[in-house]
Order: sequence, then C-alpha cells, then structure tokens
Amino acid sequence: MVIDLLGPSLEDLFNFCSRKLTVKSVLMLADQMIARVEYVHSRSFIHRDIKPDNFLMGLGKRANQVNIIDFGLAKKYQDPKTHVHIPYCENKNLTGTARYASVNTHLGIEQSRRDDLESLGYVFMYFLRGSLPWQGLQAAKKQKYEKISEKKSKTAFESLCKGFPQEFVTYFQYVRSLRFEDKPDYSFLRHMFRDLFAKEGWNWDYVFDWTILKYQRSNGVERPLTSTTAALPAAGSGLPGQQQQLADVKGAARQDSAQAYKQYRSRAELQQPGAADPYSQSRQRAAADVPGRSSAAEHAKQVEHEFYV
Repeated sequence: MVIDLLGPSLEDLFNFCSRKLTVKSVLMLADQMIARVEYVHSRSFIHRDIKPDNFLMGLGKRANQVNIIDFGLAKKYQDPKTHVHIPYCENKNLTGTARYASVNTHLGIEQSRRDDLESLGYVFMYFLRGSLPWQGLQAAKKQKYEKISEKKSKTAFESLCKGFPQEFVTYFQYVRSLRFEDKPDYSFLRHMFRDLFAKEGWNWDYVFDWTILKYQRSNGVERPLTSTTAALPAAGSGLPGQQQQLADVKGAARQDSAQAYKQYRSRAELQQPGAADPYSQSRQRAAADVPGRSSAAEHAKQVEHEFYV
C-alpha cells in the first residue's frame, strides 16, 4: 500500500494564521473538503471523525490540494453491491470528536452521511469564528460531553453564523433537514458556496491566508488578517518594488504552487518565538474533546486499503 507524503494539516495552518481564517480562504477550502467527503461516501463509507486535523494540504505541485486522512473510525453505511443502507438505531456511544460531532451523534443516533456534513459545517465555522461556542466547557469527561451536546443543541444556526454570509446558515439548515438514509446533494452545497465566492468578486487564485501571511512576514509586516484583500497592499500603494513582490506571490500561488510551498517552508526558522510552525508541529492534540476509542489499527488498515488500492 502506497500513500502520498502530505503537508501540514488545516489545524496546523489555522494556528499559523493566528486561529482565524477569512471567508475567501474558507470557501476555497470548503469546496475541496465537501468534494473529499463526497468521494469517501461514494465508496460506501462514512468518515465519522471530521475535524481540521484530518485534512492535510499536499506537497509540491499539489500544495493547494486538500486531502482527507485517518479512516480509523470510518464505517460502511451501505453494502457497496446492493446499496442497502445500514439500519437506523439509537443508544450508540459517541464516536469521533465531540467538538465537531453532529447533534444526532450526541443523541446516540447511528451516524450516516448527513452527520459527516454537519461536522464539516462546524469545521467551517471554527475556522471563521476562531472557536466554537461549546469549547472550553469545564466538567468531568462524561459531563463535558453532555454539556457540549446541550450547548450545541441550543445554539441556533443564525447565532453560530452571526456576522458571516447567510449561505453558512443555509448549509446547516440543509444538512440538518436530511433524513437518515438520504443522499446529500453535494453539488448544491458546492455551487452555493461558489456562487457566494463569485458574488464577492474574488479570484479563485488559491492564495490562502497562509500565503498572504508569508508575504507579510517577508516584508516585515505583523498584523492580523481581516480580509484577504485588506491583508495585501492596495494597487499603487506600498514601498518601491512591493507591488511586484505582491504579483510574484500571487503568481506563484496560481502558476507554481510548488515554489510557493518551498518559500513558505523556508520561513520556519524566521518565525517569532512561540509562533506555530505547521511543518514541524507535532500532531499531539489535547484529547479533552476526544472520547476513548478501541484499538482500530486493523480496521484503519482495511479501510485505507479500500481507498488506495
């Protein structure tokens, strides 16, 4: 079995960008992330552990490509030959990461395709908001999951997405409306976000926030990102030669992502003390939101074989 060598996770890059991503970057990521989840579902599996750590950017010429990993908790939701769906059942233990788990998962309902997409929506809002309303709740493990479930259930989509485009509310309303066995309309969701992107007048240039941050640091600028356009100097402004440097950065991201990636990596030793380095940062995450899982090594190996062989 051969698996591609991949780059930093979206959690690493989120930390590198001071734990806040712009709408433009989130929309470019969302398009790919929905497509990756759709592919997993097309192979008769649900992932069941959608979170930023499990999406990695590629390397080299694929540096702008999002990849999905870690099938240790994946499960077949239908027979691949007959397409018979698994039965609806309740009283299931929480599987996955509580922070991003769907409300139905908290309620003990068997997971299906709709739950992966609801979790994905929480990831989008995590990137946009910087945190989710149910983070940081203090309680013992079991009680903490109950508190997360209660807070999540009581948080209206309009409140969760306040200050951000209505399309994110529509996303949640759609995935929450799906029945247990329903096949999601992935194309509808992707086109909705693409239409929003076009309405905002952005260029689909794969200039993510971390690309801009690299540019800022290379010019001695340290400031938070407010928008992908405001983060870069306006046309005709800036120091002599700065506009050409900006064009070089955007051109690299569009035409030669491999070179942009190499330049980005080379900045590691220049980062300020304590700044997150997405290329060397270990994947040791706080386990407070992750319920204990049984050994899944053999299961993960079998599932990954299904995807890569």
